[in-house]
Amino acid sequence: MHPLVRFLSLRIKLVYMRAVLFLAFLFLFNAVSAQDSSTVVVHKDPRIDQLVKKQIEINEFTTRESRRFIQGFRILIISTNDRVKVNNAKIKVYQNFPELKAYLIYQSPYYKLKAGNFRDQKEADAYLKKIQVYFPTGVYIIRDTIEVNPDKSGNLEK
Repeated sequence: MHPLVRFLSLRIKLVYMRAVLFLAFLFLFNAVSAQDSSTVVVHKDPRIDQLVKKQIEINEFTTRESRRFIQGFRILIISTNDRVKVNNAKIKVYQNFPELKAYLIYQSPYYKLKAGNFRDQKEADAYLKKIQVYFPTGVYIIRDTIEVNPDKSGNLEK
């Protein structure tokens, strides 16, 4: 390579490096100087708080009827991997306890049959004794999310 070409290429690299360093220094100086003011003043219209409160009231009113689930108890009647047994148990529950709603749930690899929507354990315990007449083994009271029907006043009834 010719010495003049080599000199010029080194000179170009040096100029390029100086430009990059200058831009980096300028960027860092600008970032440091932008942090001088440490307070922010917010001017808020007081009507915004009123609008937020009004929106909360509207949301409460419109979603009242959609709140249908609370924590309660159900009776686990059977848990097996045999779907025929679970379906037969569900039929037996509907025949003997038509007032109870039965829930057939598949949680791999088991089918589970749960019954009832009980708010407290005492209520579930009364049905447990009746159900154990037809299903003598493996019947338990479990905590579960239960269905409730809201009335027009917003109170949840069974």
